[in-house]
Amino acid sequence: MSHHVPLPTEAQVRAAIDTARAETGRTPSALALATRLGLANTTFRRNFPEVCAELASTPRADADTGAADAYTRLQEDNARLRCRNRELTEHLELAIATIQRLAIDNSRLHAALAEAQQVTRMPRAVPTRRD
Repeated sequence: MSHHVPLPTEAQVRAAIDTARAETGRTPSALALATRLGLANTTFRRNFPEVCAELASTPRADADTGAADAYTRLQEDNARLRCRNRELTEHLELAIATIQRLAIDNSRLHAALAEAQQVTRMPRAVPTRRD
């Protein structure tokens, strides 16, 4: 026995096309529309041949445009990220140079302090183990 699904009206089919187009940004295929409406592909094509003809005649340029837009966005993102990477590399090199300079200054200051206080460094005693 087959399961009887009531057929949608043409207005419902057109509304489903508009909804799918709004959600995905492109015109749905006949199969996608049939699935959305809960119909078998052949049932949809048999009962709505004019809608199927319109869907088939709709140019797929909107999908190509979407892919082109995505590619353009990808190129722009890559350019922006490369620029940011260069900036961060410059900042890192500056930070490394600053740390090196501070390490040298610290060493000189410790040497000057030791000389000013006439401190003699004592070797550290190794702790002995008591049993």
